[in-house]
Amino acid sequence: MATFLYKLGKLAFRRRHFVALIWVALLTLAGVGAASAPTAASSSFSIPGTEAQKAFDLLDQRFPGSAADGATARVVFKAPAGEKLTDAANKTDIQDTISAIKSSSKQVASVADPFAGNTVSKNGEIAYASASYKVSSMELTDDDRDALQKVIDDAKDTGLTVEVGGDALQAMPETGATEVIGIAVAAVVLVITFGSLIAAGLPLLTALIGVGIGVSTITALANALDLGSTTSTLAMMIGLAVGIDYALFIVSRFRAELAEGREREEAAGRAVGTAGSAVVFAGLTVVIALVGLAVVNIPMLTKMGIAAAGTVAIAVLIALTLIPALLGYAGKRVHGRKARKAAESGVQAEAKPNMGTRWARFVLRRPVAVLVVGILGLGAMAVPVASLELGLPDDGSQPTSTTQRKAYDLLSEGFGPGFNGPLMTVVDAQGADDPKAAVDDVVSTIKKTKGVAAVAPATFNKAGDTAIISVVSKYKPSSVQTEDVVHDIRDAGKDIKADTGAELSVTGSTAMNIDVSQKLNDALVPYLALVVGLAFLLLMVVFRSVLVPLKAALGFLLSVLAALGAVVAVFQWGWLGSLFGVEQTGPVMSMMPIFMVGVVFGLAMDYEVFLVTRMREAYVHGERPAQAIVTGFRHGARVVSAAAVIMIAVFAGFIGSSEQMVKMIGFGLAIAVFFDAFIVRMTIVPAVLALLGKRAWWLPKWLDRVLPNVDVEGEGLKTASGTTGNDDDSDRELVSA
Repeated sequence: MATFLYKLGKLAFRRRHFVALIWVALLTLAGVGAASAPTAASSSFSIPGTEAQKAFDLLDQRFPGSAADGATARVVFKAPAGEKLTDAANKTDIQDTISAIKSSSKQVASVADPFAGNTVSKNGEIAYASASYKVSSMELTDDDRDALQKVIDDAKDTGLTVEVGGDALQAMPETGATEVIGIAVAAVVLVITFGSLIAAGLPLLTALIGVGIGVSTITALANALDLGSTTSTLAMMIGLAVGIDYALFIVSRFRAELAEGREREEAAGRAVGTAGSAVVFAGLTVVIALVGLAVVNIPMLTKMGIAAAGTVAIAVLIALTLIPALLGYAGKRVHGRKARKAAESGVQAEAKPNMGTRWARFVLRRPVAVLVVGILGLGAMAVPVASLELGLPDDGSQPTSTTQRKAYDLLSEGFGPGFNGPLMTVVDAQGADDPKAAVDDVVSTIKKTKGVAAVAPATFNKAGDTAIISVVSKYKPSSVQTEDVVHDIRDAGKDIKADTGAELSVTGSTAMNIDVSQKLNDALVPYLALVVGLAFLLLMVVFRSVLVPLKAALGFLLSVLAALGAVVAVFQWGWLGSLFGVEQTGPVMSMMPIFMVGVVFGLAMDYEVFLVTRMREAYVHGERPAQAIVTGFRHGARVVSAAAVIMIAVFAGFIGSSEQMVKMIGFGLAIAVFFDAFIVRMTIVPAVLALLGKRAWWLPKWLDRVLPNVDVEGEGLKTASGTTGNDDDSDRELVSA
C-alpha cells in the first residue's frame, strides 16, 4: 500500500493543476446541486419491529385518512392576569383562533375546541386545543407552517398568551458563533504547531472543501432520501474534525521529509506513502464504525451514519490527493521563516529533545505508576454511568425561549406534566366476541393502573372493531415513571387478550421514544462486537500484532465509559450545567451510548494508528522497543496533541447549539476525544508498550502468513539502517538518557 500511495502522492504533486481543478469542480457541482434542490423538511421517524410502530401501521389500516403519524400542534392559551378563559371575550377570541387554524391550510384534519372537549384547567386560566394534520411534519410545507404561525401571532394580539407545542412548528437548531470559534481555535493551534501560516492554512482549507462537498451533497439529496437536519450537522461535525486531522498528519510528515533533505516531489510522495497509509486505515475504522450503525435498524440513525461516513471518505481522498497537490503550490513555505532561513544558510540547528521525547522517557521510567494513575482516573470518571437513564428529548428539553418549551411549561402548570405527551392506546377488538365490552374492560383496567392521571373516552372506527384511548400519565413524558406506566399498560394487555381476545398496544410519541431506547439498548452489544471485531482485524493487519490492537480496543472502552460518565454528570445530574447551557436536566439521549461507541471508536483509532504506526515503523527498521516508543513520540506526539485539541475545539463548538441533541453530542465527543487522546493514547499506551517490550509486536507465525502485508511502515520506500536487533535489555540505556 505504501508504494501505491507514494506513487499517488507524486502524481498529485506533479499534476497539481489538474487535481486542484477536479476538486474545485466537485465542490461547485455539489454546491449547485444543494442550491437547486427542493427544501427538505424534518425527517420522518420510524422504528421497524417495535410495538409503537405496529400500532401506527394498524391505525393507518383501520382509520383510513386519519394520518395517525400526522403532524400535531398543541395550541396552549393562558388568560391575562386577573381574567379567565371562560370570560366571554376570551372565549370568543379562542374560538376565532380555532376557526382560523382550521382554514389556515388544506392539510389541517381537525382542531379540538377546548370548551367542547373540556380541556380547560380547573382554575380557568389555561386551556389547550389539539390540531392534527393529514400529513407528517416532514411533509408540511413552509407555507403551512407560516400560516399557522400567522394565526398564532394574530391570537397574541388579543392579549392572550398563546404558545404552540407538537411537531407542526419544528424548532430549527441554532448553533450561533460557537462553531466559528471552534474553527478559529483550530487555526490558532495549527499556526502554533507549524509556525507557518501556509502550513496551517492547508488543513483548514482542505477540510472546509471536504465538508463543503459532503454537506452540499447531503443537502442536495435530503428531500429525495428523507434526510433530517441532524444528518448534515453530524457530517459537518465529523468531517471538519477528521478533515483537519488527516491533512495535518500528511503536512507534518511532508515537512519532516523536507527537513531530511529530500526534494519536494519525493517528500510529497513519501509523506503520502507513510502518513497516508495511517490516514487510510484510520479513515477505514471511522467508516466501519459509522456504517455499522445500520445494525440498529433505525432508518434515521442509519442515514446519519452513512452520510457522515461518506464525508469521512471524502476527507481521506482529499488528504491523499489535494494535499500533495497544494503542497506543490506551497513549496518550502510550509516551513516557518526561521526554519527556511536556517535551511538557506546551511546551518543545522542541534536537535533538542522535544516535549514528546521527554514525556515518553518519563513514562518508560515509571510505566506501572503511569498506568495505574491513568486507569484509576478514567475509572473514577466512569462512575456516574451506573446512574445512566436513557430517553429521547421532548419539548421540555427545548431552550426556554422557544414556543415549544413555553407551551410545555404552560401545560404542566395547568394540567400536569403528563399532558405534554399523552399515550395513544390502540385496542384491536376484531378477535373479541363483544368489541365494545372488551374496550370498556381496557378503559377500566387502564384507570386502575398506577401513575395514570386521566383516561379519555374510547374513539371507535367505522367498523367498530378498533378503538383509540388517550391516556395521560402523572409524570413528564421523558421520565422513568412514565416508562413504567407504558410497560404496566402493555403487561395488562396480555391478560386482556387472554380474557377477551382483544389486543392492546401503546403508541404515540412518548411510547415511540421508549421503544427506541429499548431497541438501542438491545443493539448495543451486537454493534460493539461488530465494530470492535472488524477494527481489531484491521489493526492486526496494520500493526502485525495481536496485543497492540487488543490494547487499543480496551483503552477505547475505558475512555468511552469515562466520557459517558461525564455526560451523565452534566446533562442528567446538572453538574456545571449552566456552563454548558443545559437549561433542563433529564435522561441522556437514548442513542448517545451507541452513537458514542461508533463515532468515538473511529476517531480514537486515528491517534492510535498515527502514533503507533510511527513506533512500528521505527521498530521494523531496527530500533529497540523502548527506543521505538521514544521515536514515535518524538515525531508524533506534537501532531497528535494538536490534532486532538483541534478535534476537541471543533466538537466543543457544537455545544452552543440550541438543539439539546446536538449540544449533547458535541460535549460527549469533545470530552471523549480528550480522554482518549491525552490519557489513553498519550499515557496508557506507552506505559503498556513499555511493560510488554518486544512482546507487543508478537504475531503467531501461522497468522503472519495468513494476514496480507499492507506495508504501512513503508518498507518498500527505504532500506532499514542500523542494527536490526530488538533486545529489551539494552532499552535501559535509552530510558536513563
